[in-house]
Amino acid sequence: MAPASIDIVVIGGSFAGLHIAHSVLRDVPDAKVTLVNPSSNFFWNIAAPRIVAKPTAFRPNEYLLPIKDAFASYRPDAFEFIPGIATAIETSAKTVSVKPNEGEAKTLSYDYLVIASGSTTSATNGSLTGTSIPFKQSNHDDMAQLIEAAQGHIAGAKEIVIGGAGPIGVELAGELAEAVEQSGNAGKVSITIVSATERVLPMLKTSASSAARKQLEHKKVKVLTSKRVVGVETPAEEGSKWVVNLEGGDKLSADLYIPTTGVTPNNSFIPAQLLDQDGWVTVGKDMRVKSADGSKLPIFAAGDITNNSMRLSFKATEQAQVAAANLKADIVGGTAYKSYEQGDSIMMVVPVGEAGGTGQIFGFVPFSFMVKMIKGKHYFIDKASGAVAGK
Repeated sequence: MAPASIDIVVIGGSFAGLHIAHSVLRDVPDAKVTLVNPSSNFFWNIAAPRIVAKPTAFRPNEYLLPIKDAFASYRPDAFEFIPGIATAIETSAKTVSVKPNEGEAKTLSYDYLVIASGSTTSATNGSLTGTSIPFKQSNHDDMAQLIEAAQGHIAGAKEIVIGGAGPIGVELAGELAEAVEQSGNAGKVSITIVSATERVLPMLKTSASSAARKQLEHKKVKVLTSKRVVGVETPAEEGSKWVVNLEGGDKLSADLYIPTTGVTPNNSFIPAQLLDQDGWVTVGKDMRVKSADGSKLPIFAAGDITNNSMRLSFKATEQAQVAAANLKADIVGGTAYKSYEQGDSIMMVVPVGEAGGTGQIFGFVPFSFMVKMIKGKHYFIDKASGAVAGK
């Protein structure tokens, strides 16, 4: 039987953190789980390209779901939700410093800690352009405002340049092109996608890349490959254009530039000895955080924040399942530990608008109509409520 009063702090309320919190609460009756997350809502960011491009495609309550409500079925003394940010971890004292969105800073003691703080992008935090286009949860309780502002920026732009032709860039370009056509502004708005690689979706098979490019160009998206964005000049005054500088000296003018490449870890509160050289939390196959001295820490991590390279929502959930199982085994004294194997097989479907798309599923490139049926119709929006419930 689990000992009484096991205090578990979970930092991060997205796919990984939510799954682990629910799993522990369901299976460890004496656990007390405290969940810390900047936003009071869970953001279904899988649908972000359509959400920002087509404001009426989904209702806000379909992609922004209250986190606290998802835990209402548990005993009040078993769960606490703190909207706010973690500011420091003291591994020797087993404490986490937290700055709530409201009220005074506090220190939480833990028996076990879960780090699931995820990652961010320059588009989300606006670090490159000063304009946020949120493809990730922000580190503030402002998701509804950020999304509404992003929708407004996009709707008012006549020249849009997208930096990066990975899945997010391609999906966004397809959604924007459709939005332009649906609004009756075809020919009045230009959309350009710029890739530093020689083809779009370079991580997929050549046939998938070719299909994506053809679909984009059919939607009047201008595709520039083997061109790297090296700098962006934001408007000096209201009404002037952005200047997107490309490697080799070429320049593009734009009303709006949206970068879609690169992710950075949300790690400002994590001790340096728990991070690799790139700032990601180092974990073993059991999803336990590795210590610098080789000691066994009561700390697990899962999702984008870890040093596992495939930062995809379904991979975050797979990691969370392993972390939760091993955390529970630690608590109750079990020995049946699980291991996470990232693998190298690619499973990705990339809508290029509502009509279809491309992708790769274990070596197979799906037909366009299959992508429409799998993801393109609704971006799995019907699964959002299950994700916030940890299912």
